Amino acid sequence: MEQLKRIGVLTSGGDAPGMNAAIAGIVKTAKYNNVEVVGIKYGYRGLLSNDMEVIKSDQIDDILNRGGTFLGSARCLEFKEPENVSKAVQNTKDKGIEGLVVIGGDGSFRGARDLSLAGLPTIGIPATIDNDISCTEYTIGYDTALNTVIDCLDKINDTMRSHNRCAFVEVMGNKAGYLALEVAIACGADSVLIAERSFDIEKNIVDVIARKYPDKKYFMIIVSEGVEKTMLKSTKEIMDETVKLIKEKYNIELDAKVTVLGHIQRGGKPTYKDRVAASRMGAHSVELLINGTGNRVVAINNGKVVDYDILEGLNMNKNIEDELFMLTKIISI
Repeated sequence: MEQLKRIGVLTSGGDAPGMNAAIAGIVKTAKYNNVEVVGIKYGYRGLLSNDMEVIKSDQIDDILNRGGTFLGSARCLEFKEPENVSKAVQNTKDKGIEGLVVIGGDGSFRGARDLSLAGLPTIGIPATIDNDISCTEYTIGYDTALNTVIDCLDKINDTMRSHNRCAFVEVMGNKAGYLALEVAIACGADSVLIAERSFDIEKNIVDVIARKYPDKKYFMIIVSEGVEKTMLKSTKEIMDETVKLIKEKYNIELDAKVTVLGHIQRGGKPTYKDRVAASRMGAHSVELLINGTGNRVVAINNGKVVDYDILEGLNMNKNIEDELFMLTKIISI
């Protein structure tokens, strides 16, 4: 097999802490094997617009500790069109790119699969703070996001305690409640609402608060953003209903506030875990391309870096553990 000479890398979808570490891992592993790396700006959009250039060593020397992605990221709905996939493949050929690494979420991997089928060997690396890629136990950015949210919740809890208030805190997780579930355990939340589990506001919030009152007069309710789609109620509407019900049923005047953490959860310096996981995944992706392998998604399972066919990986199921969910109920006693 002829020696690989040049590969490309892009970041797609929502940014996640550790993306830069993955890029660094890719560039350094490629350099070790005498392979050049082309950075593609702003995801698939850059593939279509030819916005790409060779990444030099000095560009990645100081990015391990930086959040976000120095290559930039963007949504690109045009890439769903077959003619644009063909155009992207031709653009990479014109640049001498023989393989590609895509760092992002499941939507990004569908584009990676299309490129592989169109003749460009492509590898996907899972990076999303939601930890919702089915084929891997861990996605780049998840640990940093957990720590960021925990820090915010601890601060919110301080002021709720000072004023005897109830905080309804909305965290990210559009299609997955892992972030909400684990921070609820880490911070001792009084209740957590996730889209994957049915719940009743009266039973899961109102009665829980009333049981603790008046011995405790400050409370923390964690709400995953995906709940709005399943409940058809916003976090504020859930809060308002809670305040109304607890007044009617228990005559408790609940002073409640909503905090939506938003994009602060995506930022910040990546933790040790994210830097190491990203570096390992980045190195593995280059090794796959050097060996002539494409259409794979890199994963971490049982602490080991593995890979799957992209379609196989996308079709896997990842369910909330009953034990973990039960633990949120236990710690809320």
